[in-house]
Parts: sequence; structure tokens; C-alpha cells
Amino acid sequence: MRTVGEGTRVLNFLIDTTIIFAIAYACYEGWSWYVMYWNYTPYKFGWFFFGILFIYYFIFESLFKRTPGKWFTYSKVVTDTGNKPSIGRILIRSLVRLIIIDLFFIPFLGRPLHDYLSKTILVEA
Repeated sequence: MRTVGEGTRVLNFLIDTTIIFAIAYACYEGWSWYVMYWNYTPYKFGWFFFGILFIYYFIFESLFKRTPGKWFTYSKVVTDTGNKPSIGRILIRSLVRLIIIDLFFIPFLGRPLHDYLSKTILVEA
């Protein structure tokens, strides 16, 4: 089991965030149409972005242990012991990603906060 470096993590982040942004923007624009023509309650873009972010990571990592960014870089999520993470760990991992300062814990903990609190690591597939 060989853990991945920060460069792989950055590439995963950029690929996944681009996909999440595109999905969130499409949902936001679709909702804005309903707001304009059907008088639905308007929501800011952030609600769509962070909602999609949580759902995206929770579904992909719970079903496949990978996201499209991780498929591209040949990496996957496992527990500290190398086993498949449980749904509870993936839930914690996905929730902690909503904290914007998540990645700033790498210098202090040696890994992002979402990995530290869920007791998971990112390894080469």
C-alpha cells in the first residue's frame, strides 16, 4: 500500500471540483428558471455547490472507493489498515470536506482533515 503525494491530491481536487462546479451550475441555472417563471424560492449558488459536493463524494466513495478524479490518477480510498471504508467513515469524510480549511491541515497532521477524522488514507490503486 503506497500512499499518494500532494500532487496527486491536487490533481484529484481540480478534476473533481471542475465536475462538481459544472453539475452545481447546471442545477443552479435550472432552479433559476423555476424561480423566474414559477416563483420558487431563490437560493444562492453556494447551496447548490456544497450540496452537490457532499452528494458527489458520498456516492462515489461509498460505491466505488473512488471519484472520477481518483480514477484518472489511479488512486483509491482505504482505511488505515487497508480495508474498504465503511459507510460511516465515508459519511464523516464527506461532511468534513464541507469545511473550507480542510486542506490546510496537511502540514500539521500529514494529511487532510477529512482523512484524519475518518481514519482513511489515499493510496495508489
